[in-house]
Amino acid sequence: MTDAAATAPKPKKALNAARSFWLKQLHQWHWISAAVSLIGLMLFAVTGITLNHAASIPGQVSTVETAGTLPPPLLERLSTFPQETTDPAPDYVARWASDHFKVSIAGRPTETTPEEVYIALTEPGGDGWLTIDRATGEASRERTTRGPIAYLNDLHKGRNAGKVWFWFIDVFAAACIVFAVTGFALTWMHAKQRPSTWPLLGLGLLIPVIIALIFIH
Repeated sequence: MTDAAATAPKPKKALNAARSFWLKQLHQWHWISAAVSLIGLMLFAVTGITLNHAASIPGQVSTVETAGTLPPPLLERLSTFPQETTDPAPDYVARWASDHFKVSIAGRPTETTPEEVYIALTEPGGDGWLTIDRATGEASRERTTRGPIAYLNDLHKGRNAGKVWFWFIDVFAAACIVFAVTGFALTWMHAKQRPSTWPLLGLGLLIPVIIALIFIH
């Protein structure tokens, strides 16, 4: 026997080394993705239940109205704002609204007519608006909220939650995919020692398919 043949790794040993490497990698990615997505996964699971039973969960509707008057110098400057546009309100109007109503309208589109400037102020779990009469400067702010459950439900849907939350949902979904794929790979690698693995996985696929085919019309 040559020295090369004597020192060559046995096929079984090489396979065990490869298996050990992939198990280590999969476990690492599995727990990292689990840690990153855990809280979000719990939030989306709970709000999945609350959304499914939204009709039977009473809302906590609260409406608050406040009024004010745009100062004459600002009202005069507002006369130069286009008569009909969807452009955001001028910066000086946005600063006044922030000081008086404690609301940010900067950059928000308006529904401007010769009579008024209207800004929709939607938010998770509620909505509202701000109007400014272009003749008198009278301003009205209304805000309606529907309670914490509605707020969380809207976060689940990404409704009126802004760009940052929009991208968070994508990153969170990617982490969940990594978590699921690495979990499946680990399950597959341990399947020989766990005879119930494939029947349970098949059941997890079969149940929703049967429900969809038979009960969803």
